Amino acid sequence: MMQKNIVPPSGARGLKIIPAIDIIGGKCVRLTKGDYSTQVTYNENPLEVAKQFEASGIEYLHLVDLDGAKSSQIVNHKVLELIASKTSLKIDFGGGLKSDKDVEIAFDVGANQITGGSIAVQNPTLFQSWIKKYGADKIILGADVSDRMIAVSGWQEITQLELFPFIESYKALGLNTVICTDIAKDGMLAGTSIDLYSEIMNEFSDLNLVASGGVTSIKDLDLLLGKKIYGAIIGKAIYEGRITLKELEKFIINNN
Repeated sequence: MMQKNIVPPSGARGLKIIPAIDIIGGKCVRLTKGDYSTQVTYNENPLEVAKQFEASGIEYLHLVDLDGAKSSQIVNHKVLELIASKTSLKIDFGGGLKSDKDVEIAFDVGANQITGGSIAVQNPTLFQSWIKKYGADKIILGADVSDRMIAVSGWQEITQLELFPFIESYKALGLNTVICTDIAKDGMLAGTSIDLYSEIMNEFSDLNLVASGGVTSIKDLDLLLGKKIYGAIIGKAIYEGRITLKELEKFIINNN
């Protein structure tokens, strides 16, 4: 069966709603600014959460293996497999993908696309080999930033790589979908980095930019839509009830 990707077809419009499920120990959790000590468990059954998203008209899912990110190898592939087999959600999977075997497992058990962040910085040769093997439309570039500088290793290390040259280097290889997370906004429920995303779109007008971090209200989604952002990842705002699934369902109907 041919898998559908998060990458949009030509002429697609609207802002894609991409809820996040972060996994630790097989459970649905959230962190604040990537700090594992801030872990809050919202549901012990990620499949149940994914099915709720699907029932609300949501088509996409950002699934993050936080155990994998910490151990530098895929851990929660069984959760990925379960959600992929029991829903029709198009899943972007990330967290701990550090080897050819990890990526092979992710695709074999149902990921539509995989996201590479730290690996794209620390081992660009390997990351580029995945682009060549699977195709640029199957690979998403993760650009986690602090004051416009790329962060890696679970956001514990701020590199000397600037955001725009980092994006440009991979656009030159054919990658055109980027998830950009402003670390300062992640999990803070204080609004999204609209100025940063506007700058990115001004520089790369044809980029499939997915905004991540700080989305707190439907107003935030309206702002992103107005800037022609491709998609928005929403996590804590859903789990804390700041944005309801009913509101997201209405937004999707009105804007796609």
